[in-house]
Amino acid sequence: MRVKKRLFIGLLSAAVGLILILLIFITYLMINWDQPINRIILLIVCLLIIVILGVISSGIAGIVLTIWSARTIPSLRHSMRVTLNLLFPVALMLGRILGISQERIRGSFIEVNNQLVRARREVFAADQILVLAPHCLQNAECPYKITLHADNCKRCGKCQVSELLSLRDRYGINLSFATGGTLARRFVQIYKPRAIIAIACERDLASGIQDTNPLPVLGILNERPHGPCFNTRVNLLKVEEAVLYFLKSVPVSKG
Repeated sequence: MRVKKRLFIGLLSAAVGLILILLIFITYLMINWDQPINRIILLIVCLLIIVILGVISSGIAGIVLTIWSARTIPSLRHSMRVTLNLLFPVALMLGRILGISQERIRGSFIEVNNQLVRARREVFAADQILVLAPHCLQNAECPYKITLHADNCKRCGKCQVSELLSLRDRYGINLSFATGGTLARRFVQIYKPRAIIAIACERDLASGIQDTNPLPVLGILNERPHGPCFNTRVNLLKVEEAVLYFLKSVPVSKG
């Protein structure tokens, strides 16, 4: 596993450690509390924490095994999804305490998610695939807005919108440009895709992946040579590679 993936998995493991400490503390209170009713309440809380601990521990084990073997484990898929949803905010909180940037943690989460999606080796028809791109890929001075109608683009070549449209036409996939999460969710409702390729910054990608769960989402970070949300770019080779992966499930690298 790359360092990026290890960061998020390490924070998940630390979260499990905190839950274990909480369980020990509550158990101590339960043993030393005199009133029976309070003991019963604490026992119920302990049992609930044990169940949650079991689910997320199996989820973390499933994530590590999936990344290591580059092959999904169907029996653990649900617990992996629950673990990611439950512990992602905890990982961000731990990172803030430890002085790790939120951007690095979100980037690590995206790496883990992409590896888990690729390990599933699922194949979809072209019209079941949606590429969601941010509107800031468009040249800021362009008068032709593409957020509702991508074909408003005149394909002048001053930004990468025309190249993404060419990619759409070549493979027959769906392509939309969104101004934010609300519009992105609307496009998901309109196209009802079975697989998504999302282009965005770390924050929007991480939240988008969680919003569309359990749909498989391959996240591709945009490039921001002029700062966030202004004349951004994307590695088009990575976008095409993601499209080809969903179309014919290429071999998965463990790296």
